[in-house]
Amino acid sequence: MARKKKPVHRVQMTDEKRNIIQQLLQEYDIQSAEDIQDTLKDLLGGTIKEMMECDMDTILAMKSQNALTAIFSAMVTNQSISAVAMEA
Repeated sequence: MARKKKPVHRVQMTDEKRNIIQQLLQEYDIQSAEDIQDTLKDLLGGTIKEMMECDMDTILAMKSQNALTAIFSAMVTNQSISAVAMEA
């Protein structure tokens, strides 16, 4: 039984995409395929780093919010703040 061929994705080249490519060629002085690989590694690495930093900021904010909620709860219920803070 013959396999169905997957349709080929056709990139529609726009003026904006051409401008971005030109900027990358100038910014990274791309002369070879290796230069392209290095450029993509640099761009992808920076993107992943920013995403991880954003996630970490969110996690720290949530932990901080949880700690504040626990402290406020302890104050309202007259519990020891240090005991509640250690739980958070």
